[in-house]
Amino acid sequence: MPMPDDYQRAGQIFESFLEDARIALDLTTRNQTYTTVQGVLLAFRRRLTVAEGLRFANELPAVLRALFVKDWDIEVLPVPFSSREDMMEEVQALRRHHNFSPANAIDGVARALRAHVDEKAFDAMLQSLPEGAVAFWEVGY
Repeated sequence: MPMPDDYQRAGQIFESFLEDARIALDLTTRNQTYTTVQGVLLAFRRRLTVAEGLRFANELPAVLRALFVKDWDIEVLPVPFSSREDMMEEVQALRRHHNFSPANAIDGVARALRAHVDEKAFDAMLQSLPEGAVAFWEVGY
């Protein structure tokens, strides 16, 4: 069996996603965008069990999947979904002195991510996650 395309082109797919996210977030640099994306993924991950997180990760492109699971302390219990503002504070807390995440960071990352996943499968998977997961990834929340 040949290597799947999403692994062969993982770097290209990730770069394309980062560019879409940079535009959606109206950021200037790739590094600013990376920190914002990582912050959004970590804020979401914090609200999932390991089993739920792995279901979510399975729908992501390869590099985003790796970024989502990297350094996950699986002993930490998930917290409930909270207000958009509270979750945005978590996003902006990552590398606080080097974080340029705009107020629409979750929405911008969701917009970019939806262009790089199978939306039907992604939405079906979100339905299997705790209340609040669907709203987290809604564009224009």
